[in-house]
Amino acid sequence: MAVTESAPEAAPAMPEVTGARATQENVGARAAHEGILRRQAARESAARTYARALPIVPVRARGLTIEGADGNRYLDCLSGAGTLALGHNHPVVLEAIRKVLDSGAPLQVLDLATPVKDAFTTELFRTLPPGLADHARVQFCGPAGTDAVEAALKLVRAATGRSGILAFAGAYHGMTAGALAASGGASDVRVARLPYPQDYRCPFGVGGEPGAELAARWTESILDDTKSGVPSPAGMILEPVQGEGGVIPARDDWMRRMREITSARSIPLIADEVQTGVGRTGAFWAVEHSGVTPDVMVLSKAIGGSLPLAVVVYREDLDVWEPGAHAGTFRGNQLAMAAGAATLAYVRENGLTERAAVLGTRMIAQLRSLADDFGCVGDVRGRGLMIGVELVDPEKPPSSAGGPPPAAPELAAAVQRECLRRGLIVELGGRNSSVVRLLPPLTISDEQASAVLNRLADAVAEVAKAHTGSPSENTRRTATRHAQKVEHAQGADHTRRAERSG
Repeated sequence: MAVTESAPEAAPAMPEVTGARATQENVGARAAHEGILRRQAARESAARTYARALPIVPVRARGLTIEGADGNRYLDCLSGAGTLALGHNHPVVLEAIRKVLDSGAPLQVLDLATPVKDAFTTELFRTLPPGLADHARVQFCGPAGTDAVEAALKLVRAATGRSGILAFAGAYHGMTAGALAASGGASDVRVARLPYPQDYRCPFGVGGEPGAELAARWTESILDDTKSGVPSPAGMILEPVQGEGGVIPARDDWMRRMREITSARSIPLIADEVQTGVGRTGAFWAVEHSGVTPDVMVLSKAIGGSLPLAVVVYREDLDVWEPGAHAGTFRGNQLAMAAGAATLAYVRENGLTERAAVLGTRMIAQLRSLADDFGCVGDVRGRGLMIGVELVDPEKPPSSAGGPPPAAPELAAAVQRECLRRGLIVELGGRNSSVVRLLPPLTISDEQASAVLNRLADAVAEVAKAHTGSPSENTRRTATRHAQKVEHAQGADHTRRAERSG
């Protein structure tokens, strides 16, 4: 299906070249592409991740589209791991950066006050939940989300005089020592691990409201049982939607219970909004879905408008820092603050939060039809434009009676490869990396959304065919049927909008 992009999101035009010259240039581009990849593999750390699964060399990008050094184009539903709320090189972001560069302003000022920082903090506070914005302080720290998590943990420990932290199974808060300790894969740390409710793989085997209630009761028991082995903690850190954990949205009623439990026991509640913030989930901040006001919010990724920026926002009564108690050399990044302020304002002024809610609901509903057509699609879930498709192996027995089939990371990886072959970039996450994740920019058009869904459906169909050995014609009919469902739903939505506007 052709991708139709609006004018400001269109990829830069390339001069048309034909004949022998075109062939020669294609060969040269391919050789340059392969040479860069070879040198990367020879020079860079074995810790690299995305480069292994996505062997592309981006050279130009605009909106949802990336163009590689080999001339291939891709629809980017990774968006810098959720960093690019407005997609690549959005005009308002570029203009904000140019304005600072042309002004002669300093680009790096540590924690000194500047007009650029003042504009950023003003815009940031304008978007915060009212219960927090009215009595908040902001801490600029290192440039990555994990730095902000470290600062938040350090802050609540200083404010409460306690040391322990409550965190959740499946959590991901970053790659530095403290953030890793609060993440799901940690061991030998001073963190009490609590159950995070979910429907598909509920730790209690019930899901829904009953599962969330059991998780809340477990939390209360841990805190109130003098023999639980968990002393009164310095804080609780949670993600309103677990991203790396497999795109698992927390139930709103459970979020409110966590707020009640922590408030009643004077435990600061830290909301990690590094990936969920700036409209991603269909609310400007994901905690707003439940009406919860946390004591601390950890923010990064999209708040920098594609450039490195991270902050902690917290209640003013927690501001117990001594001068220099927490710092970071690059906390004064003026270009990131300018790009971030422009992004925050654009999302707020152009209704992109509401757009993410509506489009995300529609995309999730359409993707759920994949589960009807392909047994390897176990679950489709998400909130707004933070979407996950869990791949399972239906031919293997479930790990528990009545439970879902086991996760199939090899199928998820195969779907990712087939998506790339079709010009679609997706991320993997979840337990065993079995969840295909979609994080498109909030500026994605209806036509682009249809193209994303169709390419993903084609990739799933191809993987399902290879896994089950089903006849290719049947698989093609299934994929075509799914594409027709998507286009029918898209057409119906256009009709409803036209009727409303009329």
